[in-house]
Amino acid sequence: MKKAKISGVGCYYPDNIVTNDDLAKIVDTSDEWIHKRTGIRKRRLSTGENTSDLAVMAAKNAIKNAGLIPEDIDLIVLATTSPDFLTPSTAAIVQGRIGAKNAACFDILAACSGFIYGLKIVKSFIESGAYKKVLIIGAEVLSKILDWNDRNTCVLFGDGAGAAVFEAAEESGIETVNIGTYGDKADLLICKSHPLNNPYYKEDMDTFGKISMDGREVYKFATNIIPEQVNLILKENNLKIEDIKYIIPHQANLRIIETAAKKLNVSMDKFYVNLNEYGNTSAACIPICMDEMNRHGLLNNGDKIITVAFGGGLTFGAALIIWSK
Repeated sequence: MKKAKISGVGCYYPDNIVTNDDLAKIVDTSDEWIHKRTGIRKRRLSTGENTSDLAVMAAKNAIKNAGLIPEDIDLIVLATTSPDFLTPSTAAIVQGRIGAKNAACFDILAACSGFIYGLKIVKSFIESGAYKKVLIIGAEVLSKILDWNDRNTCVLFGDGAGAAVFEAAEESGIETVNIGTYGDKADLLICKSHPLNNPYYKEDMDTFGKISMDGREVYKFATNIIPEQVNLILKENNLKIEDIKYIIPHQANLRIIETAAKKLNVSMDKFYVNLNEYGNTSAACIPICMDEMNRHGLLNNGDKIITVAFGGGLTFGAALIIWSK
């Protein structure tokens, strides 16, 4: 049976760097307040680029890194919480703009766990023989759905996109992917879409289109789910934590990652963290990290990495990938 081998990674983010001090000019906050609570120092925010614009650039970089051309891709899966439109899918827009004319495409909405959900889909499709070269993209322009009067949420997020190409191959690649959802806790992190507005009923529009979050409860969930999912991956693959080169966590909050590391009884050096530079880019976090690690020469063939994420839904997931680029 063929496996889904990673063959290329790429990322892209806006040029506009916004520091904590910059945010302090528009909302009641400070660099000390933000950094102490989150570990974030800066983030990238769009000055006009939409989600598809970021996704296109990340896709091109990943395809080039894989040594392929867009026509080689036969499936595009794009994870986002901030699509350009309700329809068409952002994946379809990307397909048209990069010229991947042979690719079927669709979006998935699993919030910050979206890239992990994409890995589950791609693993199944490639192993079944349905597709041979698949592009997964995580892309977000979250700045368009933030409440810029809410200092508890607007300081957390950034805009960016990351992408990875997976190909059918004999070598090891995506070994295990677990995903799940606690739908009974869906109201802890939400962004309402369009209000019901027809001749028979109208809703108050003020509560729509902006992210709201119960930070305390999400923190509790995240600090439990990361070690739980990492330990599950280790158990399923008969591995020890020492066998893992890196854990790539969702880049939401440094305190969450530090607490998870303590629960796993491992050094923070085991975790790859870049949220101080980019903030929380939701579905884009993990592929951005993977591309950055690849460019910095941190990954070698045969390295075992665990990716783990959590997000609105409440969704969660983790994957074991053997690096074989």
